Amino acid sequence: MSTKKTPKKIDPDEMRPEYDLRGGVRGKFFAEYQEGTNLVLLAPDVARSFRSSDAVNEALRKVISERRVSRRSAKRSAG
Repeated sequence: MSTKKTPKKIDPDEMRPEYDLRGGVRGKFFAEYQEGTNLVLLAPDVARSFRSSDAVNEALRKVISERRVSRRSAKRSAG
């Protein structure tokens, strides 16, 4: 005689009670998923210099803007 309980057989087509999905919203993140992502990981020393992702974006926009200005002035002086 075994003292172990026999496991209850779970129908593979039935969802377990702990996976209750009532109240969920279908397609909640679909639009964001469609946009895609561009995940960039910052080195720890760089990340310490910024308090938020908005601060990183602001700094990068400034760099991009400055590069555009310097390219325009370089084209004018060369032409």
